Amino acid sequence: MAVMQLLGCKLPLKPKEEEEEVQTAWWKSRSYASKKPVTKGKGKGMVKEVFKGPEVCKDPVRLCTHAVGVNIFKQGEDPLIKPREEYPEWLFQLDLGPPKKLNELEPDSREYWKLLRKEHIWRHNKLHKGKKM
Repeated sequence: MAVMQLLGCKLPLKPKEEEEEVQTAWWKSRSYASKKPVTKGKGKGMVKEVFKGPEVCKDPVRLCTHAVGVNIFKQGEDPLIKPREEYPEWLFQLDLGPPKKLNELEPDSREYWKLLRKEHIWRHNKLHKGKKM
């Protein structure tokens, strides 16, 4: 015992039997690993319910004749797709591809200057990312 005190070890204050009982009682009072029940509502300790998205339509005939997913109301049907002649001409001239690079745009256009400003902000933020005030 004297050797343990010299080495800086702490001596047990209680006999081993009492210490084990205290530890088991302490261990039984903790419940970190238990799962909480799923409940609805707000507040701490509540587990959120998983949100299910809308059903996906896989019917090829319906996909070709209806604009699936366009109806925003709870009731009603998706609208039918009309013939091409009933839509305005500009609708088919929209550029739906990837955005253009800075060197592909004309320097006199508004899009050029918006993209230039955006790239400058990105560069500035990247350069000052790790600096402290």
